[in-house]
Amino acid sequence: MPYGLCTEPSNVAAGGHDCPVRFRCAGCSHFRTDVSYLPDLEAYLADLLRGRERLAAFAADSWAKAEALPSDEEITRVRRLAKRVRDDLEDLTDEDKIQIKEAVTVVRRTRRVVSLGLPRIGPPEEDLRLEKAAR
Repeated sequence: MPYGLCTEPSNVAAGGHDCPVRFRCAGCSHFRTDVSYLPDLEAYLADLLRGRERLAAFAADSWAKAEALPSDEEITRVRRLAKRVRDDLEDLTDEDKIQIKEAVTVVRRTRRVVSLGLPRIGPPEEDLRLEKAAR
């Protein structure tokens, strides 16, 4: 998952393509995150807040805005997750913080190179074309 890991059995078995809550990861009890995802969580929170501001000024039907508007609950949950990770980091010794920072650097670098099997958008033909182009 983009900001952590999913442990929901049917979604794991389906390689991340069978999420019962339609990828509302932060609100799911099967969602797990760690310090290596902290920059992603913080960027996601900033996106949610920017999106909320943009929608406030956007001209659209109220139902459409309500569907697109990030919920207060989601924003609160992402804030809590990021805060918990930061607080856990603060409890570490300086030596542990250095080791964690080094490990996170390696993990994040690896994530950029290795395909995580994230859900794809588009029809299957498009997926095949993109896979061939990547080779």
